[in-house]
Amino acid sequence: MKHLLSSAVIVLALSSTQIVRADQVTLIAPGGIRAAIEKLIPDFEHRTGHKVKATFGSGGGTKQQVVRGELFDVPIVQPPYPEVLASGHVVASSETPLATVAVAVAVRKGDRKPDISTPEAVKRMLLAAKSIAYPDSASGAAAGVSFDATLKKLGIADQMRPKIKRAQGGAGAMALLAKGDVDIGLTFLSEITDPGVEVVGELPRDISTPTSLVGFVSTHAKSPDAATALLRYLSSSDAAAVYRACGMQPGANR
Repeated sequence: MKHLLSSAVIVLALSSTQIVRADQVTLIAPGGIRAAIEKLIPDFEHRTGHKVKATFGSGGGTKQQVVRGELFDVPIVQPPYPEVLASGHVVASSETPLATVAVAVAVRKGDRKPDISTPEAVKRMLLAAKSIAYPDSASGAAAGVSFDATLKKLGIADQMRPKIKRAQGGAGAMALLAKGDVDIGLTFLSEITDPGVEVVGELPRDISTPTSLVGFVSTHAKSPDAATALLRYLSSSDAAAVYRACGMQPGANR
């Protein structure tokens, strides 16, 4: 009987070890989703025992890292991404829409909030501003690429060029605004977190389309099961609540 009990204990111990086996999952993502990911990681780690190492960069830079075959378990990218799919470095069938985020306008804390309710109102605001800051599109920042397109739609790209201060990411644009170096700051709503600035609101959809963030499991994933578990969690209803709290909308772009 003692022998049988001892054997049973050993089997249970081995089974438990397999169940709670923890892996490290590496994730790469654009800065637009950083605030949400950093809030979600601790809960995922607590639930699963896995550890997550996250790295953040620009939207364009993230895609290029995937295309080059850099070793990440879960890359999050922004459309369009034909080069990512063609690279063979992601499992195409694992494509998972996570959230969308829109470009928003911010002013220094305490400043009057301008009217941005229509494209014409946005145009008037921009032309009246002495200077504006937003992420540098040349670095691959998706918010910068999006706002470049907005200026073209408004027909004022050339007029605005002397007023523009291109920043290193959304945080950089908000830092310039908080210091008083510019009148208006623009970046993804999820990146407007500097205590020295205030959100005015998102740009009208007529002139600015929200950007989607989509996750994949990498073909190089050391633990595909752990990577899949992370991606499943990031697309869960629990994650959706965090995306909303961070100024994003869960799911695909609509």
